[in-house]
Amino acid sequence: MAGEISGSVLVTGSNRGIGLELVRQLSESPCPPNQIFAGCRDPNGPKAKELRELAQKHQQLITPVCLDTTNQASITEAARVVGAKLKDGSLNLLINNAAVNIPGSLAETGEKQMMEVFQTNTVGPMLLTKEFLPYLRKAASQPGAQSEMSCRRSAVVNVSTLISSIEKCPETFHAAPMYPYRVSKAALNMLTRCLAEDLKKDGILVMALHPGWVKTDMGGQEAPLSTEDSVKGMLNVISSLSEKHVGTLLDWEGKGIPW
Repeated sequence: MAGEISGSVLVTGSNRGIGLELVRQLSESPCPPNQIFAGCRDPNGPKAKELRELAQKHQQLITPVCLDTTNQASITEAARVVGAKLKDGSLNLLINNAAVNIPGSLAETGEKQMMEVFQTNTVGPMLLTKEFLPYLRKAASQPGAQSEMSCRRSAVVNVSTLISSIEKCPETFHAAPMYPYRVSKAALNMLTRCLAEDLKKDGILVMALHPGWVKTDMGGQEAPLSTEDSVKGMLNVISSLSEKHVGTLLDWEGKGIPW
């Protein structure tokens, strides 16, 4: 079960895989957040059937939100919709989970593949954080808000990956020579560091989290880690974040990964 994550939470890419499991475990926690906003491109489409069933089961808790993280107009509208529903105008936790991966050896990769993946994996989280920043700031400055930085006060968690690590590239490259994915997630790490420095003054904690190699549509069935175990670990890490974790890249067990 999830650790204590209270207040309001927005999860992107929540119709499948890790995003869907994050919403599931948060909603089924003994002490769930007050509000869970589950963002995905088409909440009413066939790919969001499981999310709709989950939201139906927890109607007072889960709000599906139409959110295409590659589209500024969609992000702006999602921020308006979420802002109108937030109980006190505060968003405590933003989990930038939406991502894409395409097979991408050097021979297979062109401008189109690089730009598409970069748009979703790097630009999307930047635009989301920027658009939802007023709600994150309000959460951080609430009267009675904790003085310590945490996910219960105000936090942004960017879902990254071990193979974003430049230092570890010689160890990991040949097992997964995916140019667009690696480069976009390495850029996400720099975005994480920039946001962490920029928003520290506001009391907003920003960090990056590697979920492990997980059995999902993206990770494939040969992956050693179940979605359930990965998310259980991720939520334990998120619930224990503090000021010392600002601008870090951790894995689902809380271990540090070098940039």
